[in-house]
Amino acid sequence: MVDTAVRHRLPVRKLVAASVGNALEWFDWTIYATFSIYFATAFFPSGNDTLAQINTFATYALAFFFRPLGGIILGRFADVRGRKPAMVLTIVMMAGGSVLIGVLPTFEQAGWLAPIGLLLARIVQGLSLGGEVSNASAYLGEIAPKERRGRYSAFFYISTGSAVLCASVLGFTLARVLSEDAMQSWGWRLPFLLGGALGLIGLWLRRSLAETELFEAHKANRVPHPLRTTLREHPKAVGQLVGFTMLSTLCYYTFFSALTPFAVKTRGADAVDVFLALSIATAVFVVLQYPMGALADRFGRKPQLLAWSGATAVLIVPLSTLVKPGLGNLLVVFTVGLALYTAMTSIAPALMSELFPTELRGLGIGAWYNLTVAVFGGTAPLLISALSGAGMATAFFWYVAAGSAIAFVVILTLPETRGTPLR
Repeated sequence: MVDTAVRHRLPVRKLVAASVGNALEWFDWTIYATFSIYFATAFFPSGNDTLAQINTFATYALAFFFRPLGGIILGRFADVRGRKPAMVLTIVMMAGGSVLIGVLPTFEQAGWLAPIGLLLARIVQGLSLGGEVSNASAYLGEIAPKERRGRYSAFFYISTGSAVLCASVLGFTLARVLSEDAMQSWGWRLPFLLGGALGLIGLWLRRSLAETELFEAHKANRVPHPLRTTLREHPKAVGQLVGFTMLSTLCYYTFFSALTPFAVKTRGADAVDVFLALSIATAVFVVLQYPMGALADRFGRKPQLLAWSGATAVLIVPLSTLVKPGLGNLLVVFTVGLALYTAMTSIAPALMSELFPTELRGLGIGAWYNLTVAVFGGTAPLLISALSGAGMATAFFWYVAAGSAIAFVVILTLPETRGTPLR
């Protein structure tokens, strides 16, 4: 048994190729949220910066509601045609949306065509991301040996964290190098154009992927009315997926997206300090993925998930009081929050893949994961902005704490799936 473990070599090229689309997806998704403080007034009428920021986040939130549609359509496409062609399609869609945002004219130049173009680009990206998360998760789960599924799954958020780190470092660098006027005029366009270039690299890597053996073995098993089938035959799995995804998406969009403009606009923190603190914490987030995946393979999924949800419920409100000027305070908030979150992210693809059978895996994850993310994740930046504007910012963090408590109860119902074959 030990010799087998020693001889096993991770198929790094395959894992990187499977994860690179996810990296691009989250790079583009993150730069939209983090750079919104610079481009919000470019696409909406000037004169009211707060209203422009809310409109920008409303567009951000609206695009989320196309994620379930993307998860259903592209998840079904992956269950019928294969994981590989679905993942190639999603990366093309996301890169195209990123380039479109990077070249769009401003409101002064094109009037209402500018926000309409922004909305269309975000819809395409929402559809793409809806398919990417489910299909890449299914691919990683299906190619992994059963005793190493946590380790393989860790690459999913290694790619995500690396992409977010790149976005944060880019924000930090541009904020230091360019003036405020330059950032608002043209500097914010650079990350979106870079996202398009990264898409070409991702497309080249993904074209070399082989289809998974599990899909090939089950591709003849066509399920009629697949969405209805997930509810009729797998209602418990659907409920469990919704329960832990609710907290996962709240954690993600709180620490990676919503806290950046909240810290700068509401709590008066320096933008450079925020980007630096987020960059350091994201590096910790990336480094912890593989060790946490290995721990889950050794000791099980549930202990990690219970520790994550329980600690988040207890700590999120106290951490929110530290969101204020000062690099040290911000570093504690981001590092503690994201380190706890790795207990979930390191095994997320394995956990979701273990809930549904192969012929329903793409759509089962795509539909219900993305619906939950749309409801709770897409509204997070908008909600925190609205509550902050009403002088009730603390209420948002109590909302996350309540979600943590619910997730803790749901996780208690999960079976332990460490080392078990996929269904």
